[in-house]
Amino acid sequence: MIIRISLLLILSALPVFLGVELLLWLAMPSLAGGLTLLGSAMLLSGFAALLGTGLVAMLKAISRSIVDYFSSKQRIQRRSWFVQARQQQLNMLFHFKTTQIQNVHERYKNRLLTRNNQQQLRLLSSAIDKQLLLLKAKLSAPTYLQLRQDYAQYRAQQDFAALINLQQKIASL
Repeated sequence: MIIRISLLLILSALPVFLGVELLLWLAMPSLAGGLTLLGSAMLLSGFAALLGTGLVAMLKAISRSIVDYFSSKQRIQRRSWFVQARQQQLNMLFHFKTTQIQNVHERYKNRLLTRNNQQQLRLLSSAIDKQLLLLKAKLSAPTYLQLRQDYAQYRAQQDFAALINLQQKIASL
């Protein structure tokens, strides 16, 4: 309603200004001055009414938004979103921590396995070396050298199965 009134004031100011031009053309400056003030007042009041209506509508929207923001329904909704976000964050943290613990445990297990394999390789190599030294006098030189080369090759490759087979072969000699 106020918008219609302000638009009518603005539109009615235009014929008043046309009348001012007509009066100036007819050489009636005093009447034209009065009409100019009237047209200016109509135009200014129309724009002021539009501006005031806009400001009032904006203030109403802001106040409704503020009241809505602080309403209990919105507070409960924001709190539930916070709890959901926190729950997701904790689930992700739990997943990443378990993955990290599993990775650390796997690295530790692999390190222990590597150390154990090296220890077993040393023990097996030592046993084969002792057996070869004991059999050195009983074996022919080419057989002994072949066994030594096989032993050195298998040890460099860290081939446990071949070393065990070599140990059994030496034990059977």
